[in-house]
Amino acid sequence: MWTTEQFGTAHEGYVGAVLDDGTEPKPAYLDPGSGANFHETREWWAYSGILNRPKAARGRAACSCGWRGADEHVIDWDAVDVFTPLFPSAEPREAWHQHIADVEARTVPLPTEMTALLEQLDKQLTSLAEETPLAALKAVAALETLTKQVAPVAAFYAENDGLSDEVLAQGLGVSPSDAKSRLLRYRLMQ
Repeated sequence: MWTTEQFGTAHEGYVGAVLDDGTEPKPAYLDPGSGANFHETREWWAYSGILNRPKAARGRAACSCGWRGADEHVIDWDAVDVFTPLFPSAEPREAWHQHIADVEARTVPLPTEMTALLEQLDKQLTSLAEETPLAALKAVAALETLTKQVAPVAAFYAENDGLSDEVLAQGLGVSPSDAKSRLLRYRLMQ
């Protein structure tokens, strides 16, 4: 699966299976061995026709948010290495990256000065970590303290703005339940 730090599990990307008739198969359940936990997947490689699962004819970019890419790519099962289930084309991943860029474009924009400041901070902290790791750790501790101070205040004001869950979700680029969880987590920081 493909992920971004910013959106986490709200936007996990993968190559989904498409059957001959153009539909998506039901989730495949993988038994990792002993235990009661089963892993669920819709990834293309799980639909090779074995274990009573249908055989995927094509794969397409997909996201855990429900988004599906428009382009489908034929799977040549004779050319697939079953021990290294990498999709033979990079196009689905590129389509998912475009989806993530579209999600990012719909989120609340950061002021230009803040974006520049964050980029500068990233560059300086990375350099400091290589040159003077203890100073970098001290700076990280200061950022953690600042985050613990600002996050509850921002969450309080965001909740009091009376915005719907959907507006909050779009502004953060996550699902409504993820947005509510994030606000609760931030509100409880201290």
